[in-house]
Amino acid sequence: MERTAVNPVTWSKELGFNQGELVSGGTRTLYLSGQTAMSEDGRPEHDGDVAAQLELALDNLEAVLAEAGMLLADLVRLNVYTTDVDALFGHYGVLAGRLGAAGVSPTTTTLGVTRLAIPGQLVELEGTAVA
Repeated sequence: MERTAVNPVTWSKELGFNQGELVSGGTRTLYLSGQTAMSEDGRPEHDGDVAAQLELALDNLEAVLAEAGMLLADLVRLNVYTTDVDALFGHYGVLAGRLGAAGVSPTTTTLGVTRLAIPGQLVELEGTAVA
């Protein structure tokens, strides 16, 4: 698989994401459902703690990737949903750090929403991976 960053402007790279990614030669595509801060047995975790919820949502996203034989580095698209954009941006380094450590800058959209499906959840991550 070959990935080519498409960045007609450079400011997005400083924030850890590409404006677009051209993927060619990929043999497998994984569409990931929204991942939140849920325990393995389906209980919501870290009520009211955006940083901890973001960390666990990333762990859960990586678990789905691993089950499919993929890595965070295979992520080409990431949608971030949050009930509090300002609080999320205060802890965005958690996300940027994990993506940076994986050497990936997926296309990213962050959306503020009224609520998520599970009461108390503040962050949900969904994505697309290609390998």
